[in-house]
Formats: sequence, C-alpha cells, structure tokens
Amino acid sequence: MRIVLWLPQRLDADLMRTAGLTVGQYATLMSLSEAPDREMRIADLAESTALSASRMSRLVDDLQKRGLLTKRASSDDGRGNVAKLTRGGAAKLTLARPAHSASIRQRLFDHMKSSTVAQAAHAFSEIADILRQNSVNASAKG
Repeated sequence: MRIVLWLPQRLDADLMRTAGLTVGQYATLMSLSEAPDREMRIADLAESTALSASRMSRLVDDLQKRGLLTKRASSDDGRGNVAKLTRGGAAKLTLARPAHSASIRQRLFDHMKSSTVAQAAHAFSEIADILRQNSVNASAKG
C-alpha cells in the first residue's frame, strides 16, 4: 500500500520539478501523442488516463492555456469536445520523457535486481490489462 500511495507522489514531484508537468498532464499529453492524428475526445482521454471527466476537463483547459493542446467541439456529434496535441505539447512531452523515465528508474527499478525487472514488467503489464478490462466492463454495465 505504501508503494501505491508514495510512488505516484514522488513521480509527480520529480516530473513537476524537472519538466513543469504533473503526472496527469504528462499522461494526457502521452495519450494524445499515441492517438490517431494526435487527438481524442475528452471523455476517451479521461478514460485513458484514469481521470474523472471533470478533472480532465479542467486539465485540458489548463494545458490549452499553456499552448500544449487545443480543444474544439466534436465534428461527429457536436456534443463532446476533442483535444489535439500541439507542436508545443509534443515538444514538451519530448523534453519530459527522459526525466520521467529517469525518475521511474531511480524510484523503482534501481532498487530491483536486473533479473527481477523483466518479471516485474510482465506482471505489471498483466495487472494493468486486467484493471483496464475491469474498468471497461464496469463502464459498459453502468
């Protein structure tokens, strides 16, 4: 439980200090960078980052003010909004990635035997897939 509580706090503090981004902001930019045309509906962006819709809306507004993404009404139905990564957002993400990777390495992997890292990565990947699938199933039922 301590890892679940403390690791995100430490990673967030490291990322804020080195790149001026919170983990939520970083995850948002990363999700957009991996999306087709570097854009996503804000509801889908919230799901991909495990943030609430209201939290994502505030976060998108903040990132838009900083020029890291743009927001527009969806052309599909006009009801939802779409966020799109800007060149500035992509550049910020490119600068943040090495610092975030170094933070994860320092906070987590440097404390593990190298033979354990591959096993941990596999286990974490399986757990993440199960948690995401459970979330999708719960959303479908709700």
